[in-house]
Amino acid sequence: MTASPPPFAAFTKAERRLVKRLRTPDDVQHFLNRTPYNRETRGGTLRSFRQVARRRIAHCAEATLFAATVLEQHGYPPLVLSIESTDYLDHVIFLYRHRGRWGTIARSRDPGLHGRRPVFRSIRALAMSYFDEYVDATACVEAYGCFDLRNLGAIDWRFSKRNLWAIERALIKLPHRRIKVPRQRLLGMRARYAAYLAKHSGKKPLFYAGRKAWSEVPPEFL
Repeated sequence: MTASPPPFAAFTKAERRLVKRLRTPDDVQHFLNRTPYNRETRGGTLRSFRQVARRRIAHCAEATLFAATVLEQHGYPPLVLSIESTDYLDHVIFLYRHRGRWGTIARSRDPGLHGRRPVFRSIRALAMSYFDEYVDATACVEAYGCFDLRNLGAIDWRFSKRNLWAIERALIKLPHRRIKVPRQRLLGMRARYAAYLAKHSGKKPLFYAGRKAWSEVPPEFL
């Protein structure tokens, strides 16, 4: 594990300006909220910080690498929260701690799967804050796991020009802790989700009780 982040000189001039400007988790979440979601219409990608900074497009894992690289320069360890779903559409999120509480930074196609404010006493409680928001016709959170990107060794997740499929493989192998909730809760959320979509012509819902713990919602959902 590499204990220290790369020197500031390793960044390009444009990257250094970006890192200097994005000093806090809120700054990074705000930036990612205004970065188009990478729907991988031309094939799968898993791009490094450098490629996200250059292309200005990111899906959840790419946003996590971007956040980890930026905030590592401001003293945050490069931690990842991996959330597994029953339909294999998993979510990858940057995980951080502030004043003893856990929060996240994330990018998603769904409004409720973005960041969380640092208000959670445990990582399990934080992972559970995504449960209701994750439910749709097929998806449901079933497990979560934590990973330190510094354990990737020689894999250059900060500056590589290539797709980083080794990170995907590492997260698949990562031990995850199972989450169990009453089946009635799942069925109730699934029915509510379906009814909302039918009533609002497919618009994604924002009705969740845990919304007070969400970070800023991207403007595309408002």
